[in-house]
Amino acid sequence: MGGKSQALGLLSSPPPHPPTDEKGTPQPSRDIGGRLTCPLLSVTLLVSFGSSMLYGYNLAVVNSPAAHIKAFYNATWSQRYGHGLPPGSLTLLYSLTISIFALGGLGGSLLVGTLVTRYGRHGMLGCSALLVLLAGGLMAFSRQLAAPEMVIVGRAITGLHSGICLSVVPLYLGEIAPKNLRGFLGLLPSIFICLGVFCAQVLGLPELLGQDRYWPLFLAVVAIPASLQLLLLHCFPESPRFLLIERNDVCGATEALRRFLGTPDVQEVLEEMKEEQQSLSSVQTVSVQQLLRDRSVRWQTLSVAVVNVGMQLSGIDAIWFYTNTIFQNAGIPESQIPYVTVGTGAIEVVAGLIGCFTIEKLGRRPLIITGFCAMGTCLAGITGCLLLQTALPWMRYVAVACVVGIIAGFCMGPAGVPFLMTAELFTQSHRSAAYVLGGSLNWLCNFTIGFVFPFLQMSTGAFSYLVFCGVCLLVALYVYLIVPETKNRTFMEISHVFTTCQPLSPLRRRGMLRLCGVMMRMGTVAGPYGSLVPGPNTMGAEITAPQHPPRPPPDSAALGSRTER
Repeated sequence: MGGKSQALGLLSSPPPHPPTDEKGTPQPSRDIGGRLTCPLLSVTLLVSFGSSMLYGYNLAVVNSPAAHIKAFYNATWSQRYGHGLPPGSLTLLYSLTISIFALGGLGGSLLVGTLVTRYGRHGMLGCSALLVLLAGGLMAFSRQLAAPEMVIVGRAITGLHSGICLSVVPLYLGEIAPKNLRGFLGLLPSIFICLGVFCAQVLGLPELLGQDRYWPLFLAVVAIPASLQLLLLHCFPESPRFLLIERNDVCGATEALRRFLGTPDVQEVLEEMKEEQQSLSSVQTVSVQQLLRDRSVRWQTLSVAVVNVGMQLSGIDAIWFYTNTIFQNAGIPESQIPYVTVGTGAIEVVAGLIGCFTIEKLGRRPLIITGFCAMGTCLAGITGCLLLQTALPWMRYVAVACVVGIIAGFCMGPAGVPFLMTAELFTQSHRSAAYVLGGSLNWLCNFTIGFVFPFLQMSTGAFSYLVFCGVCLLVALYVYLIVPETKNRTFMEISHVFTTCQPLSPLRRRGMLRLCGVMMRMGTVAGPYGSLVPGPNTMGAEITAPQHPPRPPPDSAALGSRTER
């Protein structure tokens, strides 16, 4: 890693190095934090309500009206062709209605890098709201026009919107937030995702929009938050970091900073942004292919891939799909299950709030590690409960507690921290490509789990949850070993951590110390910090063989006298 003084690979001049402590860990060079202002909080709540919440709503909205949608598909097919759909074809058509959302999300995540570069973060949020209005209109009038295709196309468009906004919202908030508030504001969208799931569960009750005549309106409710965002978003400026670094608009960036930070004195923040702009002066915005080839950010790229894949392969989607079955096995009456499901939605919101209000105090690493470990433990618990519930009836209630634990652990950290980490681990030139990579992997795994899990469950039964348990524990171990804490650090300081410190170096150093201790006992090395033993300030340095001064050549006269003797 010593050769990484050209750290960001493509840079013409090395980035400015922040002060380091005795272990070489970068320390903040100046206080460029900020306070939570009304414009900053307002725009965060607006984009979270108008964009992020719709993702959670669309995940859960098709659960309660499933029977009504299938009946509409069957009746429409009978009107067109004179006979109803076979059960297998009806199930396939409904599965397409659900899974097309994930395919649309994958398409949106692939487009987001190009779109945010061309239209900006703020502009892309406004344009994406128009997609929701179009999708809401299609789904609202689908029954009047007897067109199931309108429901499927509407679901695909809402997926496209969610794929774009799941990347653009944390990207925008991560760039406008002061470093001391980046974690708090970055997790607010995840709370609104949980709130969207909760709203879909509440509105889907039979007393509200869960009846047969209301299901098109139930699907089209997404147009209301999108309309509000489209109406009010123009009151807030573009990301100042985007304006300065990518558009070179110093005046626009200054005005945006003054608006968001609530103070006319923004010189220190501007200087930090100009340092990043100067370090990236010869760097164009990289593509995903260039990102994957850039060895200077390979650990950041791998970390984003691991946490985004782990987020979906953690089994949370499988738990959401089969919550009703677990509750039925626990003996809960079928008529009461919708209300119990609403209770789990409330737990999601509470867990998200806990994570949001503790992330700046505890940091990113503790939340995501604790969340994945809790999920892994509860997934193993569900496996045990399903195997033992026949012999021990009370294990059914333990299974319900495990479901609650999985949902709470997910919403507390893994639900939102991966999106925040994607913004924090990269500088401006690499950030858009990182979101394309992370979002694509996220949606691809989401789609894969939806298709593979039923077959996995049929073949392995209760042991299928152990696969997710292993994924959760492995991701937690990876974050513990590789990913540094990013709390209260600027983007340049975080980048400097990766360019100067080798991941796994603490383990490597401990292993070298043990090896050298054994060699010292064997008489190979002399001295507690000989050349084979890394010293206290050489963590991560290469270990070399001991260097001895060369012996002087033998004196020829002495050699001759020795021969005579």
